[in-house]
Amino acid sequence: MQFGLHIGLRGPAGQPDPLRRIARRAEAAGYGHLGVSDHVVISRAPGTTYPYTKDGRWFAEDTGECLEQMTTVGFLAAATERIRLLTSVMVLGHRPPLLAAKMLATADVLSGGRLTLGVGVGWLREEFDLLDAPEFDRRGAVANETLEAFRNLWTEPAPSYAGQHVAFDNLLFSPKPAQKPHPPIWVGGESPAARRRAGRLGDAWYPLGNHPRWRFNTPERYAAGLAQVREIAEEAGRPPPAGSFYAMWIMPGDTVLDEEGNRRPFTGERGAVRDDFAAFAEAGLDTLIVGYESPDEDTCIRRLEGFAELAWG
Repeated sequence: MQFGLHIGLRGPAGQPDPLRRIARRAEAAGYGHLGVSDHVVISRAPGTTYPYTKDGRWFAEDTGECLEQMTTVGFLAAATERIRLLTSVMVLGHRPPLLAAKMLATADVLSGGRLTLGVGVGWLREEFDLLDAPEFDRRGAVANETLEAFRNLWTEPAPSYAGQHVAFDNLLFSPKPAQKPHPPIWVGGESPAARRRAGRLGDAWYPLGNHPRWRFNTPERYAAGLAQVREIAEEAGRPPPAGSFYAMWIMPGDTVLDEEGNRRPFTGERGAVRDDFAAFAEAGLDTLIVGYESPDEDTCIRRLEGFAELAWG
């Protein structure tokens, strides 16, 4: 199993020197991926409930602090040498498809082919409204066409696409991404629609485990979800997508209970966490991305190195 680190672009990761140091320490510690989140502007009066916390509150809604994702990916490409740079995840409605495709191709070229594209449809309606993004309730259909358009732009010498929401023709698109045929696409989300999207359009499925409606918080549930994704891919005549997963993590010994009263995977004593690694690997998990909010740089470094020691130390 490979491991990666997700960081929210606020707090210590919201300033250049700490962010550079965190990225380089993660690379030195042996992480294979460094993921960064995607928010642009936050409404002062959010009405949308965050789907991944018990109280429905998102931890950054009070300040709105967040660096822009793709600008940060470019910064991290220059600050590191080997670690893969993961959009975790890019909300496909936040940027016009042609612009997003160019930004991603540029990042892949300038990083030497180190981009992994994690994508999702987003959850914050008010942010879509503020960005003048596509209609929130049609964001899934827009996302599907956007992914198809990305592949067309990145692989075809004369790109052309005619969809209901995305359309272009008679253009040149160069340079293409450094990775061939294109950077790997990890499709985030837990809903049936997200699983269909991962099977039809993704190179990997990238869920969280703690969505209250669609839980993939045990190896058995994760294996069943991944099997559905791969069945959809087979029906579409595509290779089986890889298995990736995002999990919150804290220092060894600290156990977190989920809403069902069970120990959340990858928390607790070292032996239990290592058992989780083995069980999820058996269920088909190839890459585990861990994340946490850290109030200061020292805490962030201590946690990322603590997990590295646990995982492969």
